[in-house]
Amino acid sequence: MKNTSKHNLELSAPKRLPGDAMRITPLGGLGEIGRNMTVFEYRGKLLIIDCGVLFPEENQPGIDVILPDFAAIRDRLSDVVAIVLTHGHEDHIGGVPYLLKERADIPIVGSQLTLALITAKLAEHGIKPPTSQVEANDRVKMGPFDLEFFAVNHSIPDGLAVAVRTEAGLVLHTGDFKMDQFPLDNRLTDLGGFARLADEGVDLFLVDSTNADVPGFTTSERDLAPAIDEVFRNAPKRIVVSSFASHIHRIQQILDAAERHGRKVAFVGRSMVRNMEIAGRLGYLKVPAGIIVDLKRLEKLPAQQAVLVCTGSQGEPMAALSRMARREHIITVGEGDTILLASSLIPGNENAIYGVINALIRWGATVVHKGNAKVHVSGHASAGELAYCYNILSPTAVLPVHGEWRHLTANAEIAVRTGIPRDRVHIIEDGVSVDLRRGVTSVSGRIPAPHIFVDGTTMGVATDAALDDRRVLAEEGALTILAIYDGRTQELVEELEFFAKGFVEEPGWQSNARNTISAAITKARSNGARLTPEGLEKLITRAVSQWLLRRHRREPIVTAIVVDA
Repeated sequence: MKNTSKHNLELSAPKRLPGDAMRITPLGGLGEIGRNMTVFEYRGKLLIIDCGVLFPEENQPGIDVILPDFAAIRDRLSDVVAIVLTHGHEDHIGGVPYLLKERADIPIVGSQLTLALITAKLAEHGIKPPTSQVEANDRVKMGPFDLEFFAVNHSIPDGLAVAVRTEAGLVLHTGDFKMDQFPLDNRLTDLGGFARLADEGVDLFLVDSTNADVPGFTTSERDLAPAIDEVFRNAPKRIVVSSFASHIHRIQQILDAAERHGRKVAFVGRSMVRNMEIAGRLGYLKVPAGIIVDLKRLEKLPAQQAVLVCTGSQGEPMAALSRMARREHIITVGEGDTILLASSLIPGNENAIYGVINALIRWGATVVHKGNAKVHVSGHASAGELAYCYNILSPTAVLPVHGEWRHLTANAEIAVRTGIPRDRVHIIEDGVSVDLRRGVTSVSGRIPAPHIFVDGTTMGVATDAALDDRRVLAEEGALTILAIYDGRTQELVEELEFFAKGFVEEPGWQSNARNTISAAITKARSNGARLTPEGLEKLITRAVSQWLLRRHRREPIVTAIVVDA
């Protein structure tokens, strides 16, 4: 069978799905870390697994989050039988409020903690959908889809893998997972359940690729305890811990260390406070008595007794840690304070993170992070664990998901090395469909799956072109030229005015710019052109832009405004 999955860009739209086939279409999460969303179609009904966000990079200024494109299912929202959430991280649940704004009564299926996190988030948007709580080993029907859930461990409790059964075949989707043999919550990835599925026959295996290029096995969460304990033992003053607001396992280790060393803990940031309250209330976070205090009380304690837990481990400009680094936060970081970055570094955020680290060090703080101490481990299976899963499951076909191209390709190579034929390992990208029919998979086509930008209160309005303009504004600035023009005489009646923002040049440039514009007008008139205000605006913009590039190697955004006198 010819493998067409390597030629994604040449694919056309998929043909009509046969009645006995199931179509699997990732709308996000392939070729990127985030925006995870996969749509299953069978017998006219749709099942969605995860609906997450992608966080913007430096070259996407002003963007809050990035969503999957819902256009492919917008006309079929009434066919959606459920959204199944594998776990509670933002890259898997963050897009749900935006989708439910288009149809608020789509049932949400997930574990206890995952449902608690998403319902709290939805409440902020005034949305209250029907929910269905499931546990590991549960088996439920959602429309024509027969779903079975399996425990997996990850960096957040209560994660689930999902088996999807139809007459077309059996698909297993891992969600995010690893195979920690000593997890903090003692909840192992259910390899026995995977083996049982292998006996039944897994036709397609959708598997987490995030750590596929990392050799061996992911370090256990418990192995971090000595390094975290050393940070607490050696810190002379206040400790500020920065973590994802959903990283409950790591926060548990921080609380345990704080108790051992006689410190009190305050949570900073709305999402951190909300998530830890939910985790504590449901029993996923074991909070030692009296250890949690509010920020006002913590500020009155001696520095050597204080621990703050906040967001901002990815260098997000509005997060608490970044504002502390800029001295824009109520907490003033200084000499003797210790900053503990207790999370991984998401690709694309490197410059922002190191910028925050440098600023904190400049103020005199000691910064401890994954690069200089064993204070974080990944929540994803490394190459050895993935090989182990392939050998247990012996799937007929594989679809690597959740990762950049290097991760997807590395995962595919592991599958091939365990004996899966290369033409049954589908390396695809967002929008490409894989059809499963009578246990056999094939790549069936491609639909658009662009990034949808959330910019303030708008969704899908900001475009790549708008981001290009923002980058130019950031790098080159803007130049506005005001001209008062008499259309009857074809003459400028007042001297040109220039308004620059972020654009700087040597003295005298305005005089040269005026000469350039005058020459362009004279040339146009000598050629017999009669200039309208609109035509003059285009002429001025073009002439000044070309002159700036030719003489000064600058490309600001140039806007000409012509007022007809």
